[in-house]
Amino acid sequence: MRRRPLKTLTVLAIASSVAAGTAVTANSAPQQSDSRQDVRNVIYLLGDGMGRTHVTAARDRFMGAGGKLTMETLPNTGAVATYAVEKNSAKPALVTDSASSATAWSSGVKTYNAAIGVDSYEKKVGTLMEQAHAAGFATGNVSTAEITDATPAAQFSHALLRGCQGPTYSDAACLPKKDDGSYEAAPADKTLITPIAEQIARNGTADVILGGGLARFEPDDQKALQAQGYQVLGNFGDPKLPAQTAASQKVATKADLDKANGKKVIGLFNRGNLTVEHNKAALPADAAQKQEPSLADMTRKSIQLLTDRKGGSYDRNKSKKGFFLQVEGAQIDKRSHANDAAQTLDEIKAFDDAVKAAYEFAKKDGHTLVIVTADHECAGFNIIEKGTYTNAEAVAPPANTDAGNTANNSVPSRSASGAKDPARSSGIVNGAGSGDTKNFAPATFRTPDDPAGVKDGSPEASLWLTYLSGNHTGADVPIFAYGPGGNAFAASQINTELYGKMYRSLFGRSPQQH
Repeated sequence: MRRRPLKTLTVLAIASSVAAGTAVTANSAPQQSDSRQDVRNVIYLLGDGMGRTHVTAARDRFMGAGGKLTMETLPNTGAVATYAVEKNSAKPALVTDSASSATAWSSGVKTYNAAIGVDSYEKKVGTLMEQAHAAGFATGNVSTAEITDATPAAQFSHALLRGCQGPTYSDAACLPKKDDGSYEAAPADKTLITPIAEQIARNGTADVILGGGLARFEPDDQKALQAQGYQVLGNFGDPKLPAQTAASQKVATKADLDKANGKKVIGLFNRGNLTVEHNKAALPADAAQKQEPSLADMTRKSIQLLTDRKGGSYDRNKSKKGFFLQVEGAQIDKRSHANDAAQTLDEIKAFDDAVKAAYEFAKKDGHTLVIVTADHECAGFNIIEKGTYTNAEAVAPPANTDAGNTANNSVPSRSASGAKDPARSSGIVNGAGSGDTKNFAPATFRTPDDPAGVKDGSPEASLWLTYLSGNHTGADVPIFAYGPGGNAFAASQINTELYGKMYRSLFGRSPQQH
């Protein structure tokens, strides 16, 4: 049984403080308008873990050195600093995680790693999605991760620890530890230790919720969602068989999504994270993972659902209020952690396809601001000189398996432990040496610039890639923007500033200090 610290939740509309914006410049590409008064909709897309080199490598791989991904064609470009802060202080922690960075752009405050929707002193802070929803905008949250994972969670929940996802409460998942190893006392605000799945199912913050993570939810969550008017795709389980919830749950499918027409919709397409595109393409046609929608599919459908609301809370033709949508390409980060270059590249391309869907809508609409960025860089992804080798000194190579979705596992499965071995740099990891799990050498890929006959994994392939580590780095990340007010993002900025800039775009004024 789930322990429920909180039965009902209220949506806060607390505006959060942000750092003052820096001077901005735009590049020479044409804009439809620079006036924030023209903004009705904001689509915020982030490639989790996607550093500048991730973008460059995907461009080289799919478009050639002289080409561009869709995100690179957006006319305003800049950079974002991503550092977090230490708990109970304002001292910078130079490498962030997804929870802290998502809280920064969602609420405009720096916080400690693992925090969701709270500041570094564990005080709840309002989010942009909560504020947009309270003001009458339609709202959507889309991810290829579990929808309870850090990045989507930071827009519509609050937790002391990102691991407090559900379905059940535990001190280990939901309460931080003190220096002596004991757990902190439960906070007075029980929201902060309420499983994130339970919060999502009851606060109504997002009108459209699409992603993975069905295993985080229970039958009573479906009942709570339906009571609020949500069209639930799939099934969260049989309430008469609580012990068999996993067996009785039914994931949603792309076919379900295509038919969805509710003003509020939730669709969870995998019990864990969605399947990476690289492996989904290799599965047989009747595999369950083949029924999952792509990130581009979910982006297009969420835009359709958020704009087709006549007779609902507003009529788009009579109101200047539109929608706020967040879209996350989560698996770029997860497969970078695994040091799997092939999967990483395909996830960047899948994310860029979602960017294209948003960009095409914005160009036709004329009142939509599109922002594309990342929460942090992951794993020190590098393009190295052809014929060179790095990272041979790693004592413990990152594991490249996904226990939550075995369809995402790399082949071969690299050992997560072992002493330094000179064989790790003996060959090309996706070439002839790929059968050796100790092999830690570069992955090589052909590009459109290579002569015909050059194959992935060969020494002749021009794109040589490697990783520095299996974890996040503190590198700045790129940002691209299009639409009215997009030039405000053509700057070197701190991630907390993104909150204020998006707030001003939606509301036409700066957020209140608090």
